[in-house]
Amino acid sequence: MRVNRPIRPPKKEMLVPASTKKALPVMASATHKLQKLLAQKGLGSRREMEAWIAAGRVSVNGKVATVGDRVGPEDTVRVGKRIIRFDLEERLPRVMLYHKPEGEIVSRQDPQGRPSVFDKLPHLQSSKWTAIGRLDFNTSGLLIFTTDGTLANRLMHPRFEIEREYAVRVLGELTSEQMTQLTTGVELADGQAAFSYLADQGGEGANHWYRVILKEGKNREVRRMFEAVGLTVSRLMRVRFGPINLPSRIKRGQWLELDVKEIRRLLNFIA
Repeated sequence: MRVNRPIRPPKKEMLVPASTKKALPVMASATHKLQKLLAQKGLGSRREMEAWIAAGRVSVNGKVATVGDRVGPEDTVRVGKRIIRFDLEERLPRVMLYHKPEGEIVSRQDPQGRPSVFDKLPHLQSSKWTAIGRLDFNTSGLLIFTTDGTLANRLMHPRFEIEREYAVRVLGELTSEQMTQLTTGVELADGQAAFSYLADQGGEGANHWYRVILKEGKNREVRRMFEAVGLTVSRLMRVRFGPINLPSRIKRGQWLELDVKEIRRLLNFIA
């Protein structure tokens, strides 16, 4: 695999580590807690719905439900003899992938008048796009936007350690000692940071490429980590966020909206 060509990320099949691939649902639809959906239908509080389920008043696909069951669009739910319809399709959020070029900010307003990534997205009538994470002005690559604030918070919260993967070009080459430093921990102004994965991808001349994975999203973290061991990042591109790779068919400055199946897969990933 050659990543020393600056506009190409590593090949798609190399983006998701094997351990992560095994954990990802492939064909399953997004599911929701049964008691939560019943409460949202106005049948009672969530605690009351749990009591109904425990009392055997609710069934899923002809079988008596238990507290904690999850249901999706294909399931048939009954309370007594009444079929409950949830219209789960209508509640799916919209999710947009955007290939951010260098020279755009991830903000709606900028005192300096610089171009914004939000200028490129389709206009929404009754909601707004929320960016899942940020990329600084000089960083390119995958940005994810959604209309669901809960989904955005779930993917960004440090507690869930969602992986961010980058292709990094630096001036110079890491020594084995520096690679050990970067994977065991370097001290930054806002605390210690470490790559969970770091791989040499080769290079030409003074430039060298690496592939790195982080499980958090501090401001300019990748750049600051390399600076901490004495190297300057000359090119930085995010190629994966969680289970989503940057599709090669999305050129810089272009977006692609996920379809229903892809959104369900993403929701299952965070369930």
